[in-house]
Amino acid sequence: MRKRFFDLAFTPAVREQQTLRGSRNAYSAMTERPGTDATADVLAEREIAFIQARDSFYLATVSATGWPYVQHRGGPVGFVRHLADGTLGWAEYIGNRQYVSIGNATTDDRVAMLFMDYPHQERLKILGHMRAHDLDSRPDLATTLGVDGYRAKLERFVVVTVEAFDWNCPQHITPRFTAAEVQTVVGPLQARIAELEQQLAAARRAKVVGIAKP
Repeated sequence: MRKRFFDLAFTPAVREQQTLRGSRNAYSAMTERPGTDATADVLAEREIAFIQARDSFYLATVSATGWPYVQHRGGPVGFVRHLADGTLGWAEYIGNRQYVSIGNATTDDRVAMLFMDYPHQERLKILGHMRAHDLDSRPDLATTLGVDGYRAKLERFVVVTVEAFDWNCPQHITPRFTAAEVQTVVGPLQARIAELEQQLAAARRAKVVGIAKP
């Protein structure tokens, strides 16, 4: 199966390096078939579920001067939504007001997104075309992309048309856990400790009472 991601990412310079460093044969079957498949990759249930389980991702854009820029995007779990037309979208709230990613996208709308699952050592790469919409230009997105109860001022909506994606291998991904993930594991242990402490305190009180009796 030919993947659009390899057509876009494996430029002649990249293929040359793969040849020099011995990895070209591993990818040649997927990238050297006759013709060019310009059909965009379609996110399947696995990719959609993975994205909707994340509370952050990394967004890369390229400036008009050619410099890459990578920015962290975060929010409640599932703040990046898969829309009915196959695009990805999310609501953006006022931050440091530098607008580097948004500005870059006005001259080159190509972006890369990296979604990480550190506990399970998985990562998903997405290439696409990004467009930002002011609130008054796409009020219909408020219902689809809005996050109820999120304490921040909504500024815009962002939509990415997916062009390609690929899964990375888990090598060198150090497992990390959010406070909520840690609490899921530690919470039952803390409850058990509290229960044992109560039992111990009750046993001590009973012993004291027993000693105090004539």
